[in-house]
Amino acid sequence: MTEQIDSTRRTLLRTAGIGTAVFAATGFGLRDTVLAQTASAPAPMGPIKQINAGTLNVGYHEAGPANGPVVILLHGWPYDIHSFAEVAPLLAAKGYRVIVPHLRGYGTTTFLSADTPRNGQQAVLAVDVINLMDALKIQKALIAGYDWGARTANIVAALWPERVKAMVSVSGYLIGSREVNKKPLPPKAELLWWYQFYFTTERGRLGYQQNTHDFAKLIWHQASPKWNFSDETFARSARSLDNPDHVAISIHNYRWRLGLVEGEAKYDDLEKRLEQGPVITVPTITIEGDANGAPHPEPASYAKKFSGKYEHRLLTGGVGHNPPQEAPREFAQAVIDVDGF
Repeated sequence: MTEQIDSTRRTLLRTAGIGTAVFAATGFGLRDTVLAQTASAPAPMGPIKQINAGTLNVGYHEAGPANGPVVILLHGWPYDIHSFAEVAPLLAAKGYRVIVPHLRGYGTTTFLSADTPRNGQQAVLAVDVINLMDALKIQKALIAGYDWGARTANIVAALWPERVKAMVSVSGYLIGSREVNKKPLPPKAELLWWYQFYFTTERGRLGYQQNTHDFAKLIWHQASPKWNFSDETFARSARSLDNPDHVAISIHNYRWRLGLVEGEAKYDDLEKRLEQGPVITVPTITIEGDANGAPHPEPASYAKKFSGKYEHRLLTGGVGHNPPQEAPREFAQAVIDVDGF
């Protein structure tokens, strides 16, 4: 990896009130990724380590020197750690200790007790990250993610800023409010959330349980309509969705967001703090793909939620909802750059 992404692939812009960089991913980064995927079956990330952390036995991939600055990379739904299959070695080559955990309900991450609620509320995923850091004796880390992973990174940074050196967040500020979620959106916006409403029904739960892989592939296409991923690339991640807790946690997450089910009482105080939409103080780079087909806020709507040094980057050239996998060099560069803020 070069010290800087090839300048011929970047155009730097500044918009009023928001520092915005635009990065074209149609050249060396994204194009080569697509060609590599269609040429041969992608290799799985490995080895996978396991560690008890809080209520979980967490499966995670680790790369880079053990004494390097730590980067924790968090995937989204319905993806897995392979979103960072190219990002992790790029960062490891720069001397970072890279930790890529399977979130609860994915891959080899399992519950230590059958009695623990299969809870998907937003606060609990952030607690999982803090528990993992404690188990690995990591006091402070860079943290980066997209989708559920970005929301989780936001929450860790908002509630435990002393544990976060800096952050990269796809689609900006994603901390949710169940009160806000009661308010209807325009029909076109609601249409993008079709699966959220589907999951509120028993038919939806059964449908996701019976068709998990097909469902996930449909979401991948909807969220990244210009990403030409191969069947082999999808299958590599889809295996993680066979986790026995995946469906329960996914359904609980979306039902909880709409106020249809409750979370665990022990997280009530955290959720009350999150309901206020706390400002994030750690240095941050937010990222958006120019072809993101998933619901996402406009950058101008969340810029003021970041009070530390801040920059927004738009990745152009057909980048969708999963930038670390669709434009890995640009994503890795954002992590390196925010570390220097």
